[in-house]
Amino acid sequence: MTLGRARIGRGALCAALAAVLGACSTATEMLEGKKVDYKSAGQVPTLEIPPDLTAPTRDNRYVVPGGTSTATLSSYQADRAQLAKTGNATSGVLPTIPNMQIERAGTQRWLVVPMPPEKVWPLVRDFWQENGFLIAVDVPESGVMETDWAENRAKIPQDGIRAILGKLIDQVYSTAERDKFRSRLERNAENGTEVFISHRGMIEVTRGSGTIWEPRPPDPELEADFLRRLMVRLGTQEEKAKQIMVASNAPTAVQARAAIQTGIGGFETLEVFESFDRAWRRVGLALDRVGFTVEDRDRQKGQYFVRYADTDALDMQKKDEKEGILSKLAFWKSSNTVTKAEQYRVQIRQFAGKCVVQVLNKDGAQANTQTTRRIVGLLFEQLK
Repeated sequence: MTLGRARIGRGALCAALAAVLGACSTATEMLEGKKVDYKSAGQVPTLEIPPDLTAPTRDNRYVVPGGTSTATLSSYQADRAQLAKTGNATSGVLPTIPNMQIERAGTQRWLVVPMPPEKVWPLVRDFWQENGFLIAVDVPESGVMETDWAENRAKIPQDGIRAILGKLIDQVYSTAERDKFRSRLERNAENGTEVFISHRGMIEVTRGSGTIWEPRPPDPELEADFLRRLMVRLGTQEEKAKQIMVASNAPTAVQARAAIQTGIGGFETLEVFESFDRAWRRVGLALDRVGFTVEDRDRQKGQYFVRYADTDALDMQKKDEKEGILSKLAFWKSSNTVTKAEQYRVQIRQFAGKCVVQVLNKDGAQANTQTTRRIVGLLFEQLK
């Protein structure tokens, strides 16, 4: 169910509208893709031109597209013919990367791109910005890129009230949901790139006389849709990308992929019934979905160095009785509450065709606390 609402003013008329969009996803939905029209919660920064660059032309109505500054028709046609021969007619707009594929394990999917991460990274950044997101985290060294919180404007009901008010005060006509996405890039053995996209969501719910923001479950189908869109952005034909995604959605035999084991002393570990390579990928994506901050990783030792604190829910629970309507919508701003994010190590070791996942403390020693057991449980929910 999708909830839309229009905020007209404090103490004034409030209209709540609901639209039922359907139940579980089908092959047809996968083919069509979800309707998305994201707008970042933050303000889009103004374009600042470095002093060593020339300011852009304010009126480009008479600029010849794709050509040089030459104004003759014959020169323009020659330029376009040369671009067609060299294959650069869409250079900088839509690169063409052949042989991309989607791999899947359970509800987890990732994109395999036959190109090194150094070249894929800026293309992924452009992809998110073109889809209406601001980039909040951009750390090439760790292969992590994260968007700011944004709302899917396509979920706002297109009814008579929206038609009348939406154009006038569109900024305060919003949904009760916000999303952010994390992209993680990993280099594979063939010097290609594996791109993981994980979703995190929040929903505004009523509590007493006010509202608070609470986490909502990750949406694997929304992750899959953005993987499909990324394939198209990287040069795959739209229809082919849809076919690849539908093929990855084919049902597989139901089988246990993970289990929690309790050892001597009550120490809980997680068994993943897959090879190290796949377990490493899936644990990394699970960490992203749950909301861990991956500070570093050592694939040879099988360790992720992470921090975890549920700060998002706290940030969105800020009371707004004394704030204006625009400040009320600025839920993405940090509150004054300080939550300490503890450091942990997630250790993955392979034994006889399966992997054992342990949650260690910051010094790499076994820990049997409520927090470590909770982390094991969170990972299990994503890997089972």
